[in-house]
Amino acid sequence: MDWTLEVVIVPVSDLDRAIEFYRDRVGFVLDHDTHAGDQRFVQLTPRGSGCSIVIGTLPAQNEMAPGSLKGVQLIVADAEAARAELVGRGVDCGEIMVIDPRDGGTFFGFSDPDGNSWAVQQITARAAQPLIPHEARQRFGAEQEASDRA
Repeated sequence: MDWTLEVVIVPVSDLDRAIEFYRDRVGFVLDHDTHAGDQRFVQLTPRGSGCSIVIGTLPAQNEMAPGSLKGVQLIVADAEAARAELVGRGVDCGEIMVIDPRDGGTFFGFSDPDGNSWAVQQITARAAQPLIPHEARQRFGAEQEASDRA
């Protein structure tokens, strides 16, 4: 039986500010922004990922303090290019650290406005062999497909 991790709840204090940060600065795709009575939940997905983040006001989200999520890891094929992209969009990033010269040993980090922290790891093999091949991404819909290729 496969067990896939597909959603991580990120606790934030201001949903609109978090949407702007993750969508416009980090570059995640806004999958949906749902209102159900007095509750709101928003799902965003990093390009090429099978796992999304959810922010909102659902009971489980309210149990975590904003900024309490630490060290969630994103993988990129080129840490230098990824860092430059984020810095160009106004994200304050840490310096690139090479912990081990072998593939997978290069990292940098950033935090969202609430202090939730992210680690970005370089695995160069992702350039030639992405975890989710482009042809398998249609499950995200046509709009997601178009933004993945952009």
